[in-house]
Amino acid sequence: MTKLLVVESPTKAKTINRYVGKDFKVLASVGHVKDLPKTRMGIDFEHGFKMELEVIRGKKKVLQELRQAAKKAEEVLLAPDPDREGEAIAWHIFEELSQVNPNVQRVTFNEITRRAVQEAILHPRPLDHHLVDAQQARRVLDRLVGYELSPLLWDKVRRGLSAGRVQSVAVRLVVERELEIEAFRPQEYWTIDVDLSPADTPAQVFTAQLHSAGGERLRPECEADARALSAELSAAPARVAEVERKERVRRASAPFITSRLQQAAAASLRFSAKKTMVLAQQLYEGVEIEGEQLGLITYMRTDSTRVAGEAITEVRDFIQATHGRDFLPAEPNQYKAGKGAQDAHEAIRPTDVRLTPERVRASLDGDQLKLYDLIWRQFVASQMAPARFDQTSVHVAAGRFELRASGSLRTFPGWQIVAQPGKEDEEEGRELPALQQGQPLGVQAVRPEQHFTQPPPRFTEGTLVKELEERGIGRPSTYAAIMDTVQGKAYVEKREGRLAPTDLGRLVTELLIESFPGVVSVDFTAGMETKLDEVEAGRVDWVALVSAFYEPFKGELEHARTHMRDVKREEIPTEHRCELCGGVMVIRWGRNGFFLACSAYPKCKNTREIKSRRGNQVELAPLEETGEVCEKCGKPMIIRRGRFGRFLACSGYPECKTARPLSTGVACPVCKQGTLVERRSKRGKLFFSCGRYPECTFSLWNPPLAEACPQCGFGVLMVKETKREGRLVVCPQKGCGYKRQADPESA
Repeated sequence: MTKLLVVESPTKAKTINRYVGKDFKVLASVGHVKDLPKTRMGIDFEHGFKMELEVIRGKKKVLQELRQAAKKAEEVLLAPDPDREGEAIAWHIFEELSQVNPNVQRVTFNEITRRAVQEAILHPRPLDHHLVDAQQARRVLDRLVGYELSPLLWDKVRRGLSAGRVQSVAVRLVVERELEIEAFRPQEYWTIDVDLSPADTPAQVFTAQLHSAGGERLRPECEADARALSAELSAAPARVAEVERKERVRRASAPFITSRLQQAAAASLRFSAKKTMVLAQQLYEGVEIEGEQLGLITYMRTDSTRVAGEAITEVRDFIQATHGRDFLPAEPNQYKAGKGAQDAHEAIRPTDVRLTPERVRASLDGDQLKLYDLIWRQFVASQMAPARFDQTSVHVAAGRFELRASGSLRTFPGWQIVAQPGKEDEEEGRELPALQQGQPLGVQAVRPEQHFTQPPPRFTEGTLVKELEERGIGRPSTYAAIMDTVQGKAYVEKREGRLAPTDLGRLVTELLIESFPGVVSVDFTAGMETKLDEVEAGRVDWVALVSAFYEPFKGELEHARTHMRDVKREEIPTEHRCELCGGVMVIRWGRNGFFLACSAYPKCKNTREIKSRRGNQVELAPLEETGEVCEKCGKPMIIRRGRFGRFLACSGYPECKTARPLSTGVACPVCKQGTLVERRSKRGKLFFSCGRYPECTFSLWNPPLAEACPQCGFGVLMVKETKREGRLVVCPQKGCGYKRQADPESA
């Protein structure tokens, strides 16, 4: 060995090891090796916000191995990912290895291929301290917000909560969208479609829609108006007033940047942002293709649409050879990067366009193949000729009314033959008959239809990423982490695949807006991202940036410690009365959110679940009946919420106090007599155990599935969330090892 090459991923190390020859030893740091301490702030406020970095638990052995290898090497090359985090990892490793080997340099590559890696090794560079400064500034800002605000929330709401400089703004966007939806009042309106045909060929029917009368737009707002207009239209003579024919061109979209990839994967594959990035990381780091370890895509954290010249040449040759010259534009298609883009890396593309999805199918698992197919098609389509359509617009005069119809026929598929194989354009097939100006038309039918305006939709992960990107909040490397954090902290939850705020998310957002309006301001957070970019470019000093943030933040923090609402002790009277004692019901905050409680507590312990709340106005959740009856008194059993979550209770309470855990319906695989029920530990963590406890002590920390393991035959599987692989279905039996990807929406 004459050279040591250090990367951050074992998979990446395995791939690169095949490219560099016997003179190299390739080792992995397995991510960051140093960070701020977990149990204290770790920042020296008096000396320029100096960070007290320490070796991460479990990384001492890794660093020892790296030092020993560095001592024997003539040269050390640091090759973590080409971004701020990667530069910081390289800096921390440099601090350790330069003590035993002064010849330490940095190399970067945008793709893990033999050509890119060997080219990077020939052109090492010093560490970029501006990138390191930008990462340090972000880390210090996030630590200041998280470690100062979180204890405040523990005191005022409950322990275990956290606040984040970016995550709290993301939650605020979800909360504000929910408030818009709740405040929305639907408005009725009607459309009127008219089926028409040329007078001489009544079989050629087409549909036009009422547009205007006397040049003024018409949209009936009630059924009576719609019926009156329909009657008038039925009797009105109709003729073609104007026919407009033109060619419409639809150009391909740019190759993916990180946010667009996450949006497309969410929309077409129903992948979460986290799952998309886990799979993209695997494709980037390399898989074995036809006997060789290859990185299949370029670096997947990017905001640039730029593509290397050699990749453009390769894809143009591929398009001409595969589809013909007609599908190749005269010049390569060019795309502009979005506003505020750092443009540090290429767009996400396949490293070799000749590795088609069909060619790599046998080497990838199902989800890897789906994502690779999406990336490959987007890139190839981005360099193809536009799709072309013949579009016809017809204006129809019917008495005092103007009606409009349009149709479109695709004449050349262009890029759509790759990006949308087998799919027609949404307007294709709506071809209109050959019509001439002045041609009389017959009215076949008039069809009024009622509609209501719709509220803005809840965000999906994809549309929230898009909103964050458009507002300049976060950067490509942070989107998946934001989505994961806001759901993991129970501030946001998925309902039918869309993001809705929990009671906890609403409450924390309210408190932070009241006490820290700047910290959770969308504009402030976006502006801070721009300033971090300025640090990276070397135009702003990172210490000055952090200091400018911390001074006003410190004052807000002191004020909040004495003036922020103490939600744990807050009781808000409502108009509801206790059905047991007649006392006033008040809104209180508990482990599972807001609930109604009798003001006579502890004499009366009656509670009710709240469906929705606005101020002191609440809508009670209906009592959930289960179809079961109480074994003691015969009254219906209902689902209630208590301190430790949901449980079954007799509707005859307080006369009958029968209660038991809520069943999952999954049979116990050990005793085969009981069923697994929901329970909560003393610390509030949900788990699942046999309902026959203590006779049977079987339990799981993850939700069970009523499905036997196909590998070992054990009676149940469970759904488990992991940081690296996302949501999995796994076997709980030790030593089995069975696992598969779970549907993130349904599992």
